[in-house]
Amino acid sequence: MAYSDRELLARIVQCEAGGEGDNGMKAVATVIINRVNASTGEYSRISQGGNIRNIIFQRGQFDCASETIGGRYNRQNIYNMNPTNVHYEIADWALAGNKLNEVGDCLWFLNPFASNCGPTFPYNGSGTLHTRIGEHCFYRPTSKYAQT
Repeated sequence: MAYSDRELLARIVQCEAGGEGDNGMKAVATVIINRVNASTGEYSRISQGGNIRNIIFQRGQFDCASETIGGRYNRQNIYNMNPTNVHYEIADWALAGNKLNEVGDCLWFLNPFASNCGPTFPYNGSGTLHTRIGEHCFYRPTSKYAQT
């Protein structure tokens, strides 16, 4: 079954940040929409003018978009999610063009499973630490990003 953009966004938000509260989920949704709307670099090419499906399913980007990781079944994937009203409300909020101000133009987030966020991500230096919300660190693009 092919999911709508709304359904995909609700599922990835629940999967990636379901335990992070409204701001954490809005922050993740903001990053995804920032990628969809990127005007330069890798995400501009991947989104092909605004395709959210291309962004969510870009290989190696979101663990929740993969049924297998490292050759093993990944139980925490979007197909196993059951979004509730809050997830759909956040998806609708993001699809309407809203952004969480604290995240701004960030293109990446990660849970470092540690108390500190690394200064750059991805490790090629194309993103620099901007903020932490809950368990996730958020990174904004550097000038190197445009060359990706």
